[in-house]
Amino acid sequence: MPTQPTDDELELIRQSGVALRAGRLSLSAGTGSYRVKSSMARVAHAIGVDRHEAHVTLTEITTTSHRGASFRTEVAEVRTVGINADRLAELERLAGSLARSGRRATVDEVSAELDRIERKPLLYPDVVNALWAAVACAAFAFLNHGGLVEMAGAFAAAWLGQLCRRLLLHRGLNQFGVTMVAATVACLAYLGLVSVLHGLGATEVRHAAGYVSAVLFLVPGFPLVTGGLDLAKLDFSAGVARLTYALMILTSAALAVWGVSIAVGLTPDPEAGLPVAPGLLLVLRMLASFVGVLGFALMFNSPWRMALGAAGVGMLANTGRLYLADTGLAPQAAAAGAALVVGLLAAVLAPRLGVPRVTVSVPAVVIMVPGVSAYRSVFYLSNGDTTQALAYGVQAGLVVVALAVGLAVARMLTDREWAFEH
Repeated sequence: MPTQPTDDELELIRQSGVALRAGRLSLSAGTGSYRVKSSMARVAHAIGVDRHEAHVTLTEITTTSHRGASFRTEVAEVRTVGINADRLAELERLAGSLARSGRRATVDEVSAELDRIERKPLLYPDVVNALWAAVACAAFAFLNHGGLVEMAGAFAAAWLGQLCRRLLLHRGLNQFGVTMVAATVACLAYLGLVSVLHGLGATEVRHAAGYVSAVLFLVPGFPLVTGGLDLAKLDFSAGVARLTYALMILTSAALAVWGVSIAVGLTPDPEAGLPVAPGLLLVLRMLASFVGVLGFALMFNSPWRMALGAAGVGMLANTGRLYLADTGLAPQAAAAGAALVVGLLAAVLAPRLGVPRVTVSVPAVVIMVPGVSAYRSVFYLSNGDTTQALAYGVQAGLVVVALAVGLAVARMLTDREWAFEH
């Protein structure tokens, strides 16, 4: 015979639902599974759950809440994969304040806070968000040996491409299809604008530096980095899922770039560096790195204070990485060292800013993700040149692994929960 739940069991149902909702909001904002589990556990403990366990993947959460002799298991699915750094910070502040207070919070109190966080609008409208992507890609164009013409083309193209992506995603279209459309729009816009500038008297145009940079706003930096960190925490189901998702996004964008390249007869071959004095080059790289990280951080819906902190960290680390690469150090070694510096600086800076460490470290590292190498790999693979495709693919893979290793080592050095298995 079915039985009616007791008052204690009904309360556990409410508590479990609130903890799961906190996790669902955190996961939909783009953080790694380890952070989702931590947030849920702190919220659950604060509202009276004795023990909380969770299994988190890229799009699903399975939780079990224990109190006394009773337990409650629930499953939730998150179909929207995106990045919202402001929401991550809000959720981290909520979980942290509940843990520090030491008092028993009520389900209604936490639910009200979650309502406020969920209803909070995005900090920047679509047009402004696209502007941040344009700024970042223009900086990328310079770092990829482009000049003023290529930077202008990448700026305009990335603005149109990101605006197109945002508008289509908000209408619920398939992410991979939207990625291909946005990449195509960006590439065509870049080629159209640069052709006009060339006709107006612009001299040598470095197309490879520009039109690939114009689509780098599509590089899935957050899932690449958080996927690697999930693997470092031995969370293979979440890590493999995130990296697979990131690979599919990269492939979708690269196929669109390849299609446009074939149609207009371009190849994404590396360009030689511009003839710039070493001292001036260092200053320009610092400026481009700062602006690039700032643009990405703002594109991820970061508040200005958080974005400026990430930009300062990224400027130092990325400039150092480029200098080490120029001296002949292997790119993956330079990337690992730079990511280690990012992780250590974020460990110092993030608590002072009152934000999660991932919201500082990931934007600072995203500018180091080898999106150009990944796109070249898919381009040559699509053309049947497997040797070149393998060379660029391995290079990109090694750098991504090195970035994850650098961040993971920094976490182990500064966070006891990462240094020891419990």
